[in-house]
Amino acid sequence: MLGALDRRDRPPEEGAAAGLQGFAVDKTFLSSLKGILLETELALTFIIFICFTASISAYMAAALLEFFITLAFLFLYATQYYQRFDRLNWPCLDFLRCVSAIIIFLVVSFAAVTSRDGAAIAAFVFGIILVSVFAYDAFKIYRAEIVPRATQGDQQ
Repeated sequence: MLGALDRRDRPPEEGAAAGLQGFAVDKTFLSSLKGILLETELALTFIIFICFTASISAYMAAALLEFFITLAFLFLYATQYYQRFDRLNWPCLDFLRCVSAIIIFLVVSFAAVTSRDGAAIAAFVFGIILVSVFAYDAFKIYRAEIVPRATQGDQQ
């Protein structure tokens, strides 16, 4: 934690690229499992948004909102900008993002399939695929981040 405070307290480096150094994209993150999961969630959410726009525009707000939330998490993780907000529990926030998206897309997908429109049925299929991706992401977060922290808290 002291290293993060020292990094923040230092004056910015000279040069034109110094201002953008905090937003440099970590290419190893984008090719990691978490990066691929976020990219897949982003792509599927956009596809569902397009399907809802073509058929039932009442449900497109949920897909658009989740698209922007996933885009924000991808940006924060890829640039490692989330480390500047060290007081937030990022694994817990990411886990809650996945769980809320699972609930929202299950409800919206099943509600959309009742219209029997071709684009709505496509949104239902992509929604079920997206729910499984979010469930896998939530499972990985739970196993990697939340369970070890809970066992460490019990030992202290």
